[in-house]
Amino acid sequence: MSDDLWGTDRLDLTAYLERIGVSEPPGPSRAALEEIYDAHVRTFTFDNIDVLLEQHPGVDLADVQEKFVGRGRGGYCFEHGTLLAAALDRLGFAVERRLARVGADPTAAGRTHLVVVVEMDGERLLADPGFGLSVWRPIPLADGAVDEFHGITHRVRWGEHGWTLERAKDGGWEPMHTHDEALVVPSDVAIGHHFTSTHPSVHFRHRLIVTKLLEDRHISLTNTTVTIRREGEETEHREIGLDEVMGYVEEMDVPLTDDERTRLRARVATGG
Repeated sequence: MSDDLWGTDRLDLTAYLERIGVSEPPGPSRAALEEIYDAHVRTFTFDNIDVLLEQHPGVDLADVQEKFVGRGRGGYCFEHGTLLAAALDRLGFAVERRLARVGADPTAAGRTHLVVVVEMDGERLLADPGFGLSVWRPIPLADGAVDEFHGITHRVRWGEHGWTLERAKDGGWEPMHTHDEALVVPSDVAIGHHFTSTHPSVHFRHRLIVTKLLEDRHISLTNTTVTIRREGEETEHREIGLDEVMGYVEEMDVPLTDDERTRLRARVATGG
């Protein structure tokens, strides 16, 4: 299925599937969706490195494909959502892109997060590959839906401002983001990306953030801390120095050029 509005026919689907290590499924299915989603979030980091290095190529599918599929790099929500939605669309899934407001108060935030909604067999599923500690498999988009996976529990709620994704934390629920059902077109994504990558108030401009789901743990890295989550174990969170930060960048297999690595180290050394 080719989505003319988003130009998904430009995606090299074979190269994408080879990059994430998945064979092309015979057709849309829940199992295929979960396999592709899992492979995607394990292959590509969530990170803001290009924003910090003042070299972000943009969020057009061609640019995202070159960066993710061509170089094996990761990025943030507008890139992850653009790429995953294009791949699912090409594989015959019914896909919608939606914009979300990050944080507990949706009236205090702009629509600066991109999620993907997949409809199949009369059910809608929320796929959110571009959020630092998001769902690790698609979750039903239904009021009150709860999913526990790899030791992390999420819940979806419908409310005044739309669909809120929450994470279980400290005996309660922490709102992560809220999305509505308004039409989203490519220019909306480009505008959201422009704000998120250039506005001086945005945290992506000032602090390194790299996360990745590895085989046995999830790593969240900033310019001064690392958080490691293992299923069934207490979360490890501690302050670290510059050498250890760069060591975790290597451990998460972020493919940087020598110049990028040098500039990233210098940026982190000055506070991110």
